[in-house]
Amino acid sequence: MAAFPSLLAPRRWRLHATLAAVLSALAVLAAPAAQAETGAAAASTITAPAPDFAAIAQRVGPAVVNIRVSGIRHLGADTAATSDDPDEELLRRLQRQYGGAGAHLDVPMRGLGSGFIVRADGVILTNAHVVADAREVVVRLTDRREFRARVLGSDTLTDVAVLKIDAQGLPTVTPGDPASLRVGQWVMAIGSPYGFDNSVSAGVVSATTRNLPDGAVPFIQTDVAINPGNSGGPLIDGRGEVVGINAQIYTRTGGFQGLSFAIPADLALRVERQILETGHARHARLGVAVQEVDQSLAEAFGLARAEGALIDRVMPASAAERAGLRAGDIVLLAGERRIVDSGELGIVTALASPGQRLALEVWRGGRSWQVQLVLGDADDHRGEPPANAAMDAALGVALRPMAPAELRKVVETVRGLRIEQVQGLAAEAGLEPGDVLLAVNGQPVSSTAQLQQCLAASGPTVALLVQHGDERSYVALRTGGQRSS
Repeated sequence: MAAFPSLLAPRRWRLHATLAAVLSALAVLAAPAAQAETGAAAASTITAPAPDFAAIAQRVGPAVVNIRVSGIRHLGADTAATSDDPDEELLRRLQRQYGGAGAHLDVPMRGLGSGFIVRADGVILTNAHVVADAREVVVRLTDRREFRARVLGSDTLTDVAVLKIDAQGLPTVTPGDPASLRVGQWVMAIGSPYGFDNSVSAGVVSATTRNLPDGAVPFIQTDVAINPGNSGGPLIDGRGEVVGINAQIYTRTGGFQGLSFAIPADLALRVERQILETGHARHARLGVAVQEVDQSLAEAFGLARAEGALIDRVMPASAAERAGLRAGDIVLLAGERRIVDSGELGIVTALASPGQRLALEVWRGGRSWQVQLVLGDADDHRGEPPANAAMDAALGVALRPMAPAELRKVVETVRGLRIEQVQGLAAEAGLEPGDVLLAVNGQPVSSTAQLQQCLAASGPTVALLVQHGDERSYVALRTGGQRSS
């Protein structure tokens, strides 16, 4: 039998029972409201409203421009061997098949891109690759006015170019702070994908300091839809401030696949100021090659955590060498920045200037050391062959022995000398960086000593067996006579 309070119970017990029932009912009624308030509070700490993209586009859109370029692209023996351009590959094949020292092609070039106005008197930022090889640059504003633009300067290292049009009182963007970005934060882009002016796309920040192979820029990675024609346009945060320049995508189709990369706005504006002041940008150089520290390396070097930039090579006559850095050192701190990923060391130097002092915390011999150095100038070392490549003046090539990983990529696993730099006779004959020298006058060579022996026994003309990709061919070079070893 259920235990209900009896109406025949003494008065005080009936009163207590009545109060208990009332309180219980109030608790039942209040529970959903309390749960709702608690849930709303929790939701407010996690969920933030999306920015007003329409208002941001209306405010920033007039400062975004469409860029059309045209010109003549020169293709020749000095063209970069890493290019996938079909015209360049055709020229290389013709040079190898028919000789043609010094041959070149002039190919008409047209392109589209985006940019944004940073000064009301017509200064515009875009990507360097947008205006590369351009003889004419036309900027179109959102009010349909068109201007011929002058390229005030172009910095290929950071992929930033500065343009100028003859106009006044133009709308400008508001610079933001890329360092304040957080993964998952809303961002948007405005540009001209495939020529569709002022197209807006939106997404979130995927990473704040992404380092790409062979890149000198700490990219902002997003999932904002970026396509050909968006290059040079702004990446905008939820406050309507420009935090980056959309520059690259990762794709296997040629179109957007969810991986977009932008140059941080503070780095781009630093380049802009230098170009406006001097006509070109200068970059600091530390002079090291680094790699990531994984758990195994951390244990081997006695580090508590797998972080830092492990130096595996120090360049000769560099700031790092002068400061006493050496292979095996691990950089843990650069200036005030903690180095967790190896690429973050490059971020510090990218934002620094030549001649600037930099303090490093370096792990060596089981303990940390403090190192003070003065950064060098990247311009002083452009065009140098790698530290492990030796220049042969007579042939005009810088060569080095091939690494085991490279040997596995060469057809038939041949051994040879990898060409790192070409000039003079070698450039005229069509040799390119990345080619592999296999033999001289029929004698295989896999070391610089063997090369010197073969050249010493040669006459005024030598026959070089060279592999380019999957193709092999002999190239004749006239060196002028015998040489002593």
